[in-house]
Amino acid sequence: MAGYFAIFLVLLTLACGLIWLLDALVLAPKRKQALASAQAANPLPEEAQQEFLKEPAIIETAKSIFPLVAGIMILRSFLYEPFQIPTGSMIPTLLVGDFILVEKFSYDVKDPVWRKTLWHNNSPERGDVAVFKYPLDPRLDYIKRVIGLPGDRIIYREKQLYIEQACQDGQTTGCGELEPISQAFQAEAEYFMGTMPQRRYIEQLGDVSHNILTTPMRPEMLRDYYRQPNTAIDEFIVPQGHYFVMGDNRDNSQDSRNWGFVPEDNMVGKAVFIWMSFEFSEDPNSWLPRWVPVGVRFGRLGRIH
Repeated sequence: MAGYFAIFLVLLTLACGLIWLLDALVLAPKRKQALASAQAANPLPEEAQQEFLKEPAIIETAKSIFPLVAGIMILRSFLYEPFQIPTGSMIPTLLVGDFILVEKFSYDVKDPVWRKTLWHNNSPERGDVAVFKYPLDPRLDYIKRVIGLPGDRIIYREKQLYIEQACQDGQTTGCGELEPISQAFQAEAEYFMGTMPQRRYIEQLGDVSHNILTTPMRPEMLRDYYRQPNTAIDEFIVPQGHYFVMGDNRDNSQDSRNWGFVPEDNMVGKAVFIWMSFEFSEDPNSWLPRWVPVGVRFGRLGRIH
């Protein structure tokens, strides 16, 4: 089911629309009939006629805001929805304080309340930065990168990603073999996980080239990995109708390695654009609350890769 704001927006749109319809079909004709009856006995001045036809405040308000709330509901439910990045699991692609647009129609289009598929569109692709409902608590929205598609075999071992792509109907090449994903070293100690320096690489997922971070000093937390029957502890086989997702900040992300796979029905949309990015103070002695912006990172505005 959708979040509380989406439900509120739908209910508000319905309420305003029903009030407008009730006025158009029932109340407005009654006001005109009452005016006609009064006019039959004695002609009324213009001011008195306007009093008969005057709409109650609730009807006037509903009619004035209905186009606005209906437009917002349609835009947010079927086209684009704004999200804020609250954690660092997608650094360096997305930073805390980034405000992004998620393209809802990139994947299956769902109704805004029950999230049932209205019509099928495209499926998530490898390399997409996707927003989805957290499988263990669908009230929460998560954002990660799509790594594995249905049928893929995924291994994440010693900070290296391996993928054995599932063969599609009639496909005989480019699948069925476990291959390491290319990682090109870029920089060291640009970012830190606590006091531990991190390394930045460019990873190539098919046609998608993107940055990732690893933390050499942090060991793999294998005890926290999701245990899939009949596989090694660092191996995952993606079920049909599901996806394997990971954060770009590989050692600072709770993702499919920890809690399993994302059902296709949980997919919300594809993150496509950073439309605002605020910078926050990291000074522990600052008098400003941590949630108050201290600057705008204009250089981050643009498409998400």
